[in-house]
Amino acid sequence: MSTYLTSVLRKRLEDADDHLCVYCQTSVGNTGQLLTIDHVTPQSAGGETEFENLCLACRRCNEFKGSTITAKDPLTGTEAPLFHPRRDRWSEHFTWDATRTRLVGLTTVGRATVLALAMNDETIVGARRRWVSAGWHPPHR
Repeated sequence: MSTYLTSVLRKRLEDADDHLCVYCQTSVGNTGQLLTIDHVTPQSAGGETEFENLCLACRRCNEFKGSTITAKDPLTGTEAPLFHPRRDRWSEHFTWDATRTRLVGLTTVGRATVLALAMNDETIVGARRRWVSAGWHPPHR
């Protein structure tokens, strides 16, 4: 579903999210695709079109997330909420592996989000490898 955003709200999101996917930290330059607007809590679940419930997401994360708001932590098997970029701090839930190409979930929220959004799918990991070999350093939020 397409959602109209004012230019002021779009700019506020771009500035707050540093022009990166809030989930996997991917940029337009890395994927070659424009970032999308994600409703953290989907509209179908009552999520509003307001700053606190919106974020920038790469097309991959947005499509894998869909209307999902929880997922199982692969380590504990417990159901966990997905990462909420307006409430959660990225660095508390995620880090990069030694190669800087794969995301590691540090908490139940992080691990569930990495799995649910397929953040280490070989397609995106391959793109990250190319960028790392060209000198890219993933952001640490």
